[in-house]
Amino acid sequence: MKQYLELLEKIMKDGTDGPDRTGTGTRSIFGHQMRFNLAAGFPLVTTRKIFFRGVVVELVWFLSGSTNTEWLNEQGVTIWNQWADDGGDLGPMYGKQWREGNGRWDVQLDAMVNTRDQIAELIAGLRSRPHSRRQIVSAWNLDDLPDESLSPQQNVARGKMALAPCHVLFQCYVAAGRLSLQVYQRSADVPVGVPYNIAEYALLTHLLAAQCRLQVGELVWTGGDCHVYKDQLALVDEQLRRAPRELPQLVLKRKPGTIFGYMPEDVELEGYRPHPAMKYPVSV
Repeated sequence: MKQYLELLEKIMKDGTDGPDRTGTGTRSIFGHQMRFNLAAGFPLVTTRKIFFRGVVVELVWFLSGSTNTEWLNEQGVTIWNQWADDGGDLGPMYGKQWREGNGRWDVQLDAMVNTRDQIAELIAGLRSRPHSRRQIVSAWNLDDLPDESLSPQQNVARGKMALAPCHVLFQCYVAAGRLSLQVYQRSADVPVGVPYNIAEYALLTHLLAAQCRLQVGELVWTGGDCHVYKDQLALVDEQLRRAPRELPQLVLKRKPGTIFGYMPEDVELEGYRPHPAMKYPVSV
């Protein structure tokens, strides 16, 4: 994961200090790209231990279309709880946008109408029109974006997202029988969130490729505002002193009939030997 460490180093050396939404303060750069050859190993950070099962659980949750944290908590994933309301709801976030994009509530019908299952449409497109330049899934729905002046819980009560999506959209590309995926992330907490984002979209690429009978190509991660929070700086220095280790290999234990049939136990890593975990603070 040399590419990831180079991004951390660039922020620490060349970043600009400034304010942010949370009030913590950040050091940031704007615009950065990393490329990972997925055939060469699974891109999971090795300079600190990453909770890989959490990556798998969250992706399965996104693909299910759920926006409630109950199942996540049952699986031991609690990161979203700080944004959820008392009932565990997060509003129309990733799962809703991926599986029911562009939908609106019809008061007379008391139901959602005009919904689009972007994931199902993506897979159908990859199978029938693999070279199309429109293989895109977007989570950025203007009608559902939250009001930044309100708390996440207040936004949920108004039917809005608890938090605006950080990884805004992804696009797929097929060449020579290999599937590549590029994700654009408008806001990137590089020490805490980005290792999970890289791993999650790498896993998604593997699942899509398996469902479409393709080999994996590249994961391309493109970041907008790439930042380190001020209370993370000392830990970043510590992490940069650690030497990266060999990447693990991903094992998919079965191929269900659809991408929506995967469960966390279907995914394993072999050869993941990271440095010890680091407890980075998370700004809400």
